[in-house]
Amino acid sequence: MLTLWYGGTFDPVHAGHLAIARAAADAFGVPVTMAPAADPPHRDATGASADQRARMLELATAGDPRLRVDRRELHRDGPSWTVDTLLELRTELGGKAPLALLVGADSFRSLPTWHRWRELLQLAHLVVAARADEDLADLPEALASEAAGRWTDDPARLAATPAGAIHALRQPLRPESATAVRQAIAAGDPAWRGQVPAAVAAYIEAEGLYRQP
Repeated sequence: MLTLWYGGTFDPVHAGHLAIARAAADAFGVPVTMAPAADPPHRDATGASADQRARMLELATAGDPRLRVDRRELHRDGPSWTVDTLLELRTELGGKAPLALLVGADSFRSLPTWHRWRELLQLAHLVVAARADEDLADLPEALASEAAGRWTDDPARLAATPAGAIHALRQPLRPESATAVRQAIAAGDPAWRGQVPAAVAAYIEAEGLYRQP
């Protein structure tokens, strides 16, 4: 069975994150594991601690069998490099098990800035969540070269092979962003509550998160 992995900062997890994860779970017929990064190397300090972000994920996914939470990156020292996580998973699953990494379109375009990024497609497939009208052909030269010949419209191809394919998961445009949620909380704008699950909103308020810009 395909293992579908969705890593990120999730600071905080919001309805857009959950929509992507559920769409992937439905498209591939397997659960999606959401994994918070302890020390995300591509961004500034988080507004919530790693443990708080993981707890919000657990609250957001509770009761949905399509979604799981994995805290492994919280227990590893140093930056949360995706390649290290995939190497761990590959050791656990074995060399022949299908494994896919779920990323957003912006993250996909930034892959050449990631640590040991060329190894990612040796370890896993990529599932790229993008808007229905989004052009995924406009890529940095190095990434376009690496992606050539790897694209597939058939989800079954990812379940039949261990790694190396790229699939576009077409998504409706969602308005939520973690940055906007944090800014709204800091500004005292109550609209943010509609962008996160109710349990997450209650946790943010109880913990007093994101009140400072």
